[in-house]
Amino acid sequence: MRVLVIGSGAREHALVLALRKDPAVTALFAAPGNAGIAQHAEVRAVEASSGPSVVALAQELGADLVVIGPEVPLVLGVADAVRAAGIACFGPSAAAARIEGSKAFAKDVMAAAGVRTAHSEIVDTPADLDAALDRFGPTWVVKDDGLAAGKGVVVTADRSAARDHGAELLEQGHPVLLESFLDGPEVSLFCLVDGETVVPLLPAQDHKRVGDGDTGPNTGGMGAYTPLPWLPAATVDVIVDEVVKPVAAELVRRGSGFSGLLYAGLAIGAQGPAVVEFNCRFGDPETQAVLALLESPLGELLNATATGTLAQVAPPRWQDGAAVTVVIAAENYPGRPRIGDVISGTEDTVQDEAAVLHAGTELRDGSLVSAGGRVLSVVGAGADLAAARANAYARIARIKLTGSHFRTDIGLAAVESRISV
Repeated sequence: MRVLVIGSGAREHALVLALRKDPAVTALFAAPGNAGIAQHAEVRAVEASSGPSVVALAQELGADLVVIGPEVPLVLGVADAVRAAGIACFGPSAAAARIEGSKAFAKDVMAAAGVRTAHSEIVDTPADLDAALDRFGPTWVVKDDGLAAGKGVVVTADRSAARDHGAELLEQGHPVLLESFLDGPEVSLFCLVDGETVVPLLPAQDHKRVGDGDTGPNTGGMGAYTPLPWLPAATVDVIVDEVVKPVAAELVRRGSGFSGLLYAGLAIGAQGPAVVEFNCRFGDPETQAVLALLESPLGELLNATATGTLAQVAPPRWQDGAAVTVVIAAENYPGRPRIGDVISGTEDTVQDEAAVLHAGTELRDGSLVSAGGRVLSVVGAGADLAAARANAYARIARIKLTGSHFRTDIGLAAVESRISV
């Protein structure tokens, strides 16, 4: 099987590493890729958000399967173009990808499916903003209704901060989604979905805020860990049965059945799981940790999903233990990042107990340099969460990037038993 992975981040680097282990994958390509991915797959240039460009490349390479990593190409219909060309594609149609591309659409689907989520209102004019804010609080959740790379959300007890964010979004022409605040620890559950067939992967927890102790602004994610020692084992079954399957069935009912990875972000409160958001693809940085523990052939799982045969494949097998991913970010991230700085210490050694996955990197005059806000993901695995953390942070200590920063507490609250349902 010849596989083409679309994307250029650490998520795609993790997908490439997992696909390389699958003996059925005979050729592996990535586009546009990055400096790290180029060590493991043949990298090609492509305009990832252009259906015709991706199709032309897939045809040139003789790809049997195209795996689309990022959300923007999916929302723009690149998967539709690939399938229309007769090539199997892992990733939902544009109609199904609206589950991430429009939060208002996702709310409508959840209401029809009877899925618990926060109360919400859409505000599309500045004149309505103040009155709408008065109907929420004392903690305000203000979101960009469209795609925002994980950074379009403000959760605050400060009404003026909530208003400022909403006004800024409206000035940019973006509708604002106001939500009631959901309490309880958050869980990311990835599910392979083929119509109404749902196969869950390991649950993970993301760390969205930039600073230790969940301080500072939201980012695209500063780290994640899996599994979750504080989450009752039965909760995954509850999420699948009460959240993911009803939503998948509702999308089928609407004529836009989902094919690919459906990501449910949930708050686990006193009344059970409630949906914070849906994404239409593998999440970043959770993917880096989850795939580090996967024993099953990833190519087989993705191809079965893409070809409508997921129900015929054995459930995923997992290694014992835990995995942690820690993001190394460029100076000033999540603001406009400083780029172009030389990175050192990413080279593997035989003693390494952690993997260094590239996100915002490129080769310039033979040197590895930063090229984005989230530069690297360092993934450590171990017999338990404490060991996985130790391996990840030991590996980070060898990496040098001027002005870079990372959180030192990824997974720490779980290790110290400070999280409970």
